[in-house]
Amino acid sequence: MAKDPFLPVDGEARGLAKALLRTVRSGALATNDAETGVPFASLVQVGTDLDGSPVILTSQLSVHTRLLEADPRCSLLLSSLGKGDPLAHPRLTLLAQAHRLERETDAARHIRRRYLRQHPKAELYVDFPDFAFWRLEVMSGSLNGGFGRAYRMGQEDLLADLSGFFDFYDFEADAVAHMNEDHAEAVALYATRLCSAREGAWRLIGIDPEGVQMALGDEILRLTFPRALAGPHEVRPMLIRLANEARSRAS
Repeated sequence: MAKDPFLPVDGEARGLAKALLRTVRSGALATNDAETGVPFASLVQVGTDLDGSPVILTSQLSVHTRLLEADPRCSLLLSSLGKGDPLAHPRLTLLAQAHRLERETDAARHIRRRYLRQHPKAELYVDFPDFAFWRLEVMSGSLNGGFGRAYRMGQEDLLADLSGFFDFYDFEADAVAHMNEDHAEAVALYATRLCSAREGAWRLIGIDPEGVQMALGDEILRLTFPRALAGPHEVRPMLIRLANEARSRAS
């Protein structure tokens, strides 16, 4: 019997997969073409919902939009970029069901606000009548963390638990705006001292139960909390804790 190439999923593998979900800005979307029986792959810009579920914005003119409408089953490949052999870098393949978000619903408005923080240039076309958001409901994933590091992952390994975070979208938006307007120095220290990133005008673009996302131009960073939060009441104490930790490293 051939040896199973997949390793048991551990905390390090989950952290790597979630970091890819939260920081990779584009991916290869594979959809099903019933007419030809051949998969159709296309490049899509990727954002994330609060729990880490991928979100895409597509035009009705795109082939993959029409294919998703006919068959919502799809696969999304996310890969980190870097020098050298591209196969030496981590990548994550997700199997999902695509769910289109109807315009003017609360779900679409929440996703629109979050997506534009991650992809501000999409402001130019996000409200065109032929564009719509799709949330990819993750069923499972396959992580390749490098040579000999392959993992089969379930939904529970990939997504954050939102059970204690009801009505969090407005809270998150207010907290992000407050941090960027009044605590930009702390955000920059999160990036440079806790994530070893380059100096610059880093901005907070997302907060979720397991961490924060920051952006500088087209670069997105993920800072994972030391532990997952139980509810919105723990956000402020955690951000203060991280700011104090960053300042202590800076001194």
